[in-house]
Amino acid sequence: MIVLGIESSCDETGLAVYDSEKGLLAHVLHSQVEVHAEYGGVVPELASRDHIRYLLPLAENVLEQAGISLHQLDGIAYTAGPGLIGALMSGAAVARSLAWALAIPAVEVHHMEGHLLAPLLEAGAPEFPFVALLVSGGHTLLAQVMAIGSYEIIGQSLDDAAGEAFDKTAKMMGLGYPGGPVLAKLAESGRKDIFEFPRPMTDRPGIDFSFSGLKTFALNTWLKNQQDTEDKEQLRADIAHAFEEAVVDTLLIKCRRALKQTGCDRLVVAGGVGANQRLRQRLQQMGEKYQFSVSFPRLEFCTDNGAMIAFAGCLRLQAGQSQSLDIDARARWPMEDLLPVAQQ
Repeated sequence: MIVLGIESSCDETGLAVYDSEKGLLAHVLHSQVEVHAEYGGVVPELASRDHIRYLLPLAENVLEQAGISLHQLDGIAYTAGPGLIGALMSGAAVARSLAWALAIPAVEVHHMEGHLLAPLLEAGAPEFPFVALLVSGGHTLLAQVMAIGSYEIIGQSLDDAAGEAFDKTAKMMGLGYPGGPVLAKLAESGRKDIFEFPRPMTDRPGIDFSFSGLKTFALNTWLKNQQDTEDKEQLRADIAHAFEEAVVDTLLIKCRRALKQTGCDRLVVAGGVGANQRLRQRLQQMGEKYQFSVSFPRLEFCTDNGAMIAFAGCLRLQAGQSQSLDIDARARWPMEDLLPVAQQ
């Protein structure tokens, strides 16, 4: 089965072609960073317009790279939620129109399920069951994964997601947009033990997260110390280092608790923050220490992309799932509402 995948949940337009026999054939991505940079964050209306501008040219591009024609497609998968409703509708409208014109099935894909399954695109993919850490700009959660579509959320952020806290902290220190990757890079030149940040909600039982207070702590540290130093760049680096260490430590502690609670010895990490090198290094070290495996997608599949949507959609299409011509995009969509799919 050959499937075209379309991802348009926020500020990146991603398309890919996945073959159930040959694997990933091609993928392309258009980022809207330049569109939103001057506003310091994503502007939903501009995001929707940019998706509309690039969806069809990118579809032609990815099909050419894959070496197939539209009429060789067996199905189309598209992100139906969660995300910005206008952006979701842009991708869904193109997907449903193509499916109708080609008389092939189309299937909705949950954005976070796409992230969760992205590591399964890699060689040596983990077997079920496992614990998944989904950590991105919009979501931070831990799920016990029994099979495709069978997910139990066992911990999640009660306020800001980790990636959101990265971006907001960077913005408060004047690092621009998107600030998360810039802050992480800056943290590499930060000095250890200059600042000690709290590890939120680790002093109590449970595996929920809270990063809003950590963001505020970083802001107060910046405001308190910037008047007393001439080297503001080093101050930014020191705060970035302390902030990143606090986030990473918190994620590690909660992952360890989740593995103990579920009895699993496999951890899957996905989402944009999954590209953070410090997090990857520390999780690998913890896995070696406590004897559990850790799986990541390749860096380009940590952020939003069409490959994860094409892959997840292919699994559901193979199981006989598809949707009617009605477009049911959802800004909010609990993962627990997904239908299970037997492992192929």
